[in-house]
Amino acid sequence: MAGLLNRIKTFLRSPRGRELSAKARALARDPRNRERARQAARRFRRR
Repeated sequence: MAGLLNRIKTFLRSPRGRELSAKARALARDPRNRERARQAARRFRRR
């Protein structure tokens, strides 16, 4: 498992990883996307 985590850390430090994480943060700030995520979590918890 440690190998996988190291690969993820390395990716996130790469230019592409930084770009994707910035895009994810921007999407997370959108209220519509937050509500969609909450609804999906509720549906997932019910099962």
